[in-house]
Amino acid sequence: MATQARTASVSGSVEEQAGELRYVARQPILDQHGVAHGYELLFWNGRDPIVSARSDLATRAMLDNTVVFGLHELTRGLPAFVNCTADSLTEDWVGVLPPHMTVLELASSAEPTPSLLAACRKLKASGFRLALADFTGNPESRALADLADYIKVDLLKVNAIERGNLLRWLTGSTASLVAQNVETQDQYGQACREGFDLFQGYYFCRPEPLESHKIPGNRLVHLEIMEDLQNTPLDLQRMSQLVMCDASLTYRLLRLVNSPVCAMRQEVTSIKTALMLVGEAAFRRIAMLAIASDFSAGQPAEILRMAFERGRFCELAAPLCGLASSEQYLIGMISLFPAMLRILTEDLIRLLPLREAARDALLGKDIPEGVLLHWVVCQEHGNWAECDAIVRSSGMSHEQVMSCHAQAVEWAEAALRSNA
Repeated sequence: MATQARTASVSGSVEEQAGELRYVARQPILDQHGVAHGYELLFWNGRDPIVSARSDLATRAMLDNTVVFGLHELTRGLPAFVNCTADSLTEDWVGVLPPHMTVLELASSAEPTPSLLAACRKLKASGFRLALADFTGNPESRALADLADYIKVDLLKVNAIERGNLLRWLTGSTASLVAQNVETQDQYGQACREGFDLFQGYYFCRPEPLESHKIPGNRLVHLEIMEDLQNTPLDLQRMSQLVMCDASLTYRLLRLVNSPVCAMRQEVTSIKTALMLVGEAAFRRIAMLAIASDFSAGQPAEILRMAFERGRFCELAAPLCGLASSEQYLIGMISLFPAMLRILTEDLIRLLPLREAARDALLGKDIPEGVLLHWVVCQEHGNWAECDAIVRSSGMSHEQVMSCHAQAVEWAEAALRSNA
């Protein structure tokens, strides 16, 4: 993705009639195995969340920008759930989108007029899929539910008893059932037991800490490596020996050093050689990538992708706020380590040689060192007003933040491919 417009795969800024489009984000929809099935696209124009698509003008702006940014870049080629109004379907505005990649998401409150039902049938015949959002079982929505490929139920709006009635009402439906706003492991487990197929929310970033959970021995070696990575200059001999204590980590590190992420012009076959050739700053970065990859083993791939994106974004945006790039990279990456290791943040940071400010940032305290992590977490959740407030108070511009986040997304994808 060579230009800013192309790289704006998750954050963007475009002048539109509906207002300046400041942010574009994506929220993953996972299956029961933690594999990403698709992404719902979220847009914000600086005033109202365009994702709600309440107005035709907002929908036009959203569709136009979806085309500009490119669905493939926005969703990695997975299905894109795009919010639409009834008019956008009946007037065929969505025809600008690639049918095989697009799920047209319609509010279940939409009136199932003959023209809307006919439009839905026509669009499905051309390859589009249909999702019905915020489904509550209203009898008037039955005709749309019968056409839907996905039926989404918001766990915050529909209680367990009501969900049970809904699922019985949908017996025989071929639609995939999507649980929305799944934010905890308990909610995820409950939704699984109830029979939902797909899950939207950030429950996978919050694995429940295990009581009296001890970090495995090889993970303690990783923490020791992280401690040594804080030293300047690095002790080459000691670092090489520490890394080679773990065969998996050694393999991952050499894969990353020899990948496009590092852009080496010659093949590297030893840890010590890698450290000398790539330099200390680059070695610290790729060592953290390798450690994060090992920490996330057995977890949904999205948690590793998010850790990579957070770390790289915080690193790139740090100079805009007068912060240290290397420390911000650590803060972004480490922010998801507690979820990966299933321990409390407070317990993890006691094991790490971080400055007090970095520890406070990871604990969510309102300090300058935590500003960028706070922004990226708000961006993931579509908390646009808070994102905007952070940008204004930090003296950054939306264009700068957009560029940093877009570069972070691209870099994270390259790192994941290299790490596979």
